[in-house]
Amino acid sequence: MNKQLYDFIVNKKHHQFRHTVDWDLGREYSEKKMSPIERMSDRFERMCREETPVILDGEQIVFLRTVSNLPDCFTEDEWSAIKSKHYVHELGYMSNLSPNYYDTISVGLLEKKETADEYGKRAIDNIIKLSDKYLNEAKKQGRSDIVEILSQVPRYKARNFREALQFFRILHYALWLEGNYHNTVGRFDKYIYPYLKADLEKGVYTPESALELLEDFFLSFNKDSDIYVGVQQGDNGQSMMLGGLDENGNEVFNLLSELCLKASYNNKLIDPKINLRVSKKTPKERYTLASHLTKAGLGFPQYSNDDVVLPALQKLGYEYNDAVNYTVAACWEFIIPNVGADVANIAAMSYPKAVDTAFHRDLIDCETFDDFFSAVKGEIKSSCDAIRNNIRDLWFVPSPFMNVLMDCDIYNGGKYNNFGIHGTGIATAADSLAAIKRYVYEEKSISKQAYIKAVDEDFANDPELLHKLRYETQKVGNNDDYVDSLVVELLDAFADSLEGYTNCRGGKYRAGTGSAMYYLWHANEIGASPDGRRKGEPFGTNFSVSLYADVKSPISVVASMSKPHFERAINGGPLTLEFHQSLFTDEDSVEKVGMVVKTFIDNGGHQLQLNTVNREVMLDAQKHPEKYKQLVVRIWGWSAYFVELDKEYQDHVIARQEYAV
Repeated sequence: MNKQLYDFIVNKKHHQFRHTVDWDLGREYSEKKMSPIERMSDRFERMCREETPVILDGEQIVFLRTVSNLPDCFTEDEWSAIKSKHYVHELGYMSNLSPNYYDTISVGLLEKKETADEYGKRAIDNIIKLSDKYLNEAKKQGRSDIVEILSQVPRYKARNFREALQFFRILHYALWLEGNYHNTVGRFDKYIYPYLKADLEKGVYTPESALELLEDFFLSFNKDSDIYVGVQQGDNGQSMMLGGLDENGNEVFNLLSELCLKASYNNKLIDPKINLRVSKKTPKERYTLASHLTKAGLGFPQYSNDDVVLPALQKLGYEYNDAVNYTVAACWEFIIPNVGADVANIAAMSYPKAVDTAFHRDLIDCETFDDFFSAVKGEIKSSCDAIRNNIRDLWFVPSPFMNVLMDCDIYNGGKYNNFGIHGTGIATAADSLAAIKRYVYEEKSISKQAYIKAVDEDFANDPELLHKLRYETQKVGNNDDYVDSLVVELLDAFADSLEGYTNCRGGKYRAGTGSAMYYLWHANEIGASPDGRRKGEPFGTNFSVSLYADVKSPISVVASMSKPHFERAINGGPLTLEFHQSLFTDEDSVEKVGMVVKTFIDNGGHQLQLNTVNREVMLDAQKHPEKYKQLVVRIWGWSAYFVELDKEYQDHVIARQEYAV
């Protein structure tokens, strides 16, 4: 590791090279009546022209953002007009796509230019001009190594490992500069390994020297990430997928995969986010190696189970050669590189809200629990119908350079145009249903009226009932079919509510098990819950147990959360487990954590992420943030520096379960 460069970046000294631009582009473009694609092309040209080449001492992978803001292409009035006619997702710019880096790296931009449209050609010309500014700066500094690289890429194909890494950096950098966001990395070890393998065979690198270069490359992901779009710092989508099968059924995991895990462990930075494709055939040694990153407190790797994901994607209509190449979007949603234009996070449905609505509207009149559960399922269906009816005539700002990098006409969608819907608070909903079933319909120990009154009063006047519901009633996470079966039925009801419908782009709807930030937002839409959750308390993140659930062990949680029919809800969304930092005392404890992961995968779980936490440290970090600048935690599908999070996100991590093995 280049310690001097590392410290320079981590301490944000490179920010000294930044400046902002005061351009009112929306007004200017509006007055000129420029089309959206002309606006994107012009802004990209201006941004490339405004960027100043900076080459830091000793760095091997260059390109640094020096303009820290990106003026919008549209005025507020124009956005209002667009939204009056179209459904606009998030910011309206393209995101969460996995472009074909490999194809471009293997042929060069000049060859790609031959088949690009006029706007793609303009984008390529601007990237080359910016690269030439770096080339000239390298000449001034006497950096002959960089001069040699930038004389080749990005004009022409990469000839070796370092050129391939530099080429990727330029492409990734350009996507952000154009205005795309949550730009993913894709199956990095699949498309970059041939370059490393060739250099190793030639004796250009040893594994040790390749690791040092890879650490520098990983550092480049953290240079500009604080100015990337996200709900919070760290939510930037730089997700890298390692391992898994290729189109011929061969295992992709290779030396580069292993070096990526080691580079991430050595750097201990939040980017890139590491994802690992595994299966029942994955050796336990790989889980142990990956668990060292968990021990380091990085909140990744996130694991995806090929045994579950591949058949499920094919069931949804993805061709095998595409499905086998799956990666993840910014967080955990499954997407297809090169040809997929799925919007994998277009909306979210709240299970607890469905229960809450039925609880207040239908409980009194429901004679049996089955009647009440049918009312809940009906409300899930109504919620999904409302989501579908709201998403019509989807519109994105066209992205000329993203179009260059895709194997489809991304302006009009892709080969796959499915919409992913999150499902939040499933444990809160299942726990609530279990309590209603037990106390109202089986024991008949709580009257319907009294139950509704207690919930509406946030249990303020019935502390005994509150205690019973929170701590004496079955909860998801204890491998108890009484409540776990309700999780299965809820997820099936969600899938049923979306199955068979076609979206406005001709694609399908995908039910998912993720939550994103909705575990806070949806929790604030309702009051207390019948499971004893108090008003204002958040749901568990993603596919997790309730925050205050008394569970036996991570193994019982794994058993509970492996039961649903994930083949019907494969949009993505991991089971999230938090382990106390004190657990990791020796190599044996790391292996045990690895075996927890293996158990989940072998049991048919679809996706898993682990977090290493220490409640006392986080509480102290809230009081003394200056002492904990590098404290990393996992939020939902991404990792962040704890002290840079808003307090509501900090508090949620502090409140989560801390498991031991």
